[in-house]
Amino acid sequence: MKAMGILTAVLIVVGGLNWGLVGFLNFDLVATVFGDMSALARLVYVLVGLSAIYQAINLRSLATSRA
Repeated sequence: MKAMGILTAVLIVVGGLNWGLVGFLNFDLVATVFGDMSALARLVYVLVGLSAIYQAINLRSLATSRA
């Protein structure tokens, strides 16, 4: 499970950096690398979203187990 946590954290960082580029420079790195809304770009977006859900659930369980 530690590998899953690391992988999801990396994907969240990638997503955050991409959104930062979109906000500051109007530049979507994922779309540039994989094509505008191509199947691969959509897969990256989905994986980033699922990673955020996974991390949110784990943060919640950490907070309740330490209380």
